[in-house]
Amino acid sequence: MTAVSLLSSVLEQSAPIVLAALAAMITLRANILNVAVEGMMLVGAFVAIAVGDATGSAPLAFLAALVASIAMSQLLAVMTLRFSADFIVAGLGINLLAAGGSLFALEWFYRSPGGLRPVSFPDLWHVPAGSLSFIPVLGPAIEGQSIVVLLAFLAVPACAVFLYRTPTGAYLRAAGEDEHAARSAGIKVGQMKALSLAISGLLAGLAGAQLSMDKLHFFLPDMTSGRGFIGLAATLFGGGQPWITAAASVLFGFFGALGDRLQAFAIPSQFVLMLPYVAAIVGLTAARWRAHVRNRPARMARPKET
Repeated sequence: MTAVSLLSSVLEQSAPIVLAALAAMITLRANILNVAVEGMMLVGAFVAIAVGDATGSAPLAFLAALVASIAMSQLLAVMTLRFSADFIVAGLGINLLAAGGSLFALEWFYRSPGGLRPVSFPDLWHVPAGSLSFIPVLGPAIEGQSIVVLLAFLAVPACAVFLYRTPTGAYLRAAGEDEHAARSAGIKVGQMKALSLAISGLLAGLAGAQLSMDKLHFFLPDMTSGRGFIGLAATLFGGGQPWITAAASVLFGFFGALGDRLQAFAIPSQFVLMLPYVAAIVGLTAARWRAHVRNRPARMARPKET
């Protein structure tokens, strides 16, 4: 196991988690706990394979995945912002709809409830081999990565700039921090929340497309395997801060890559598969303890006895 191969695997494993975490982070800054990221990713993954199989075009499949995921995010926006449904309940409903809808489509249109594996499928653009060999370790690790992996890590500074360097980002954060004050300042809170969900859908669609289009070229039911919830855990660990959230996502991706490497040894597969989830639980526990210590009131000094 060389450093280059491990780093390459970490980048590939981290990309969908980073995107899922950023998707949850954007809505969290608008005071929305978006548990529907998992369902948006699943819809994006399925639509990417279905459209790619039908058209033979990677750009169309990629674009369709983004559009489908954004559409799911706006369905969530209508349910919650227009009809005042609870965000968590509606988000879980989106997840169930995505899981059940993809299974229904597999059975109804493809007569293959076990998954969709096209005979031929268009490739995404990948970094050419040898193009970055002049960069030690990192260059060879990036070679062969898909464009979605690159976009995933470019999305981190993009989200930071959007939230902290643009008026729209400031309005979005204001809508999440204090709705009444934001409305008093003339900010359209509903539109900001809907925008945050749309951006969340875009990022989740990128994650779904990466899962199904990067190297696998097929769709399996529940192929997201909880990555949306791991991304949500990274967001909560990072406190809604883009860079800390991304760092936590890469940490979880590292444990996923490490699990893949450990399969070569005589280690039970169940232990290997649970590593990313154990890391997420430990991370959330540490974040909660950190918040508890920070918010604990200072102990009052006892008066000295005379």
